[in-house]
Amino acid sequence: MKKLSTVQLKQQALLFSVANKIEEQGREELHGMTKCWFDVQYHQFPSSILLRFQFVNEEALSAANPELKKWQKRLSVALLKKGVILKDMRKHLTFTLEGPDA
Repeated sequence: MKKLSTVQLKQQALLFSVANKIEEQGREELHGMTKCWFDVQYHQFPSSILLRFQFVNEEALSAANPELKKWQKRLSVALLKKGVILKDMRKHLTFTLEGPDA
């Protein structure tokens, strides 16, 4: 893996801070959410950001799906506060059963 540049390290730190904050909120408010993880291609930042909320089972995922739009907006607002603008907030957060190793 290629070493990250100084700018990319700053982007990574920003994403970790936002992801940790939103993960904490998600665990408190969404029944069955186990963790939050993200993928990003730093050469396509911020358009390649994708956070995933992982759920324990299909029932928890189905119960949370009506809240997806609210959480996408929360992510967009949290990133905007850090100076990162997402053009289409719907593309950057999903709910899933799969873990980061899948």
